[in-house]
Amino acid sequence: MLGVHFAVSADQERLLLAAVDEGGVGELLEEIEEGWADAGLSVSTDKAWDAIQRCLGDGTLDPDGGAYPLSHAVLGGRHMHEDCYVVYVSANEVRDVAGELQRVDKVWLRRRFDAIDDPEYRGAQDDGDFEYTWENFVDVRGFFERAAEAGRAVVFTAT
Repeated sequence: MLGVHFAVSADQERLLLAAVDEGGVGELLEEIEEGWADAGLSVSTDKAWDAIQRCLGDGTLDPDGGAYPLSHAVLGGRHMHEDCYVVYVSANEVRDVAGELQRVDKVWLRRRFDAIDDPEYRGAQDDGDFEYTWENFVDVRGFFERAAEAGRAVVFTAT
């Protein structure tokens, strides 16, 4: 599954939250993705989102694993779809996540990466896999900083 974060506008956020109650999140999200034009307010993590979640959480893909706010960088937050990952993080939570991500350095992330002990993790878990994870993490960190500065909520999708 490929992961993408979007910093949604207030109008998009309102429509998404309403769509959850009506069961139409998938169609609305597709429209948002197809029409995306906000430079710097989205970031693709390819398959690295998996390792990033595990490093920032409890080593698993459990959305409730790990401590807030780092746990909300990928899978923590409000789940909006039953069949795939569509995870919403409010603008207030985005500010918390952005602040905490700034404290994560390469040594800390490597220690967490090396501690992944979940047989469901499909990565090679070698130096190349870590560098791929680190590069994508740096992109996510910058993305959350921009989203926080813009006062936007974030939606993470993995399809």
